[in-house]
Amino acid sequence: MLRLSFAVFAVAMLIAAVAQAGPSATLAAPTVKGAPEYHLRPGAAPTPEMTAAIAKADADLFAAVFDRCDTDAVAAMLTDDFRFVHDKDGESGRAKFLEDDRAHCARLKTGEDFAARRELVPGSLEVWPIDHYGALEIGTHRFYTRLKGKPETLTETGNFMILWKQVDGKWLMAESISYGHKLAE
Repeated sequence: MLRLSFAVFAVAMLIAAVAQAGPSATLAAPTVKGAPEYHLRPGAAPTPEMTAAIAKADADLFAAVFDRCDTDAVAAMLTDDFRFVHDKDGESGRAKFLEDDRAHCARLKTGEDFAARRELVPGSLEVWPIDHYGALEIGTHRFYTRLKGKPETLTETGNFMILWKQVDGKWLMAESISYGHKLAE
């Protein structure tokens, strides 16, 4: 079975290319005469309602991971075949992802790890509908340390793509690709 990650990557690269080319390039592009005979059609357009729903799902997910350390809540937000790809740690599935989250939460209690906060960079959120599936979320986020008695400190910034699947009216994270992490200076 071909994984959706290639499709997610291809869509993200296409979006980036169009955005980089700018509005004049897209307006000046020639159109194919007789497009209907070739069955060409645009993709689904983002809506404010979908963008708000994905922004809420994103906030709920990262609050469960970082603010509450609630692995059961995180598990309820993942598809059974969830896949996580990270530029630092490689690929993992649902079970490993949840195991890592539980271990991190345990280390927080013993003081072996520091608490962190994730911030979605304002203006970076993009949400693109995927017909008959869900939505693709693309953005940039920052991570901060939270040490008792000290101000929060920026530790790193990274990019992400999350493929959300809509199941029975609920948004579940099916795949997440986290990349381009840069340590704060």
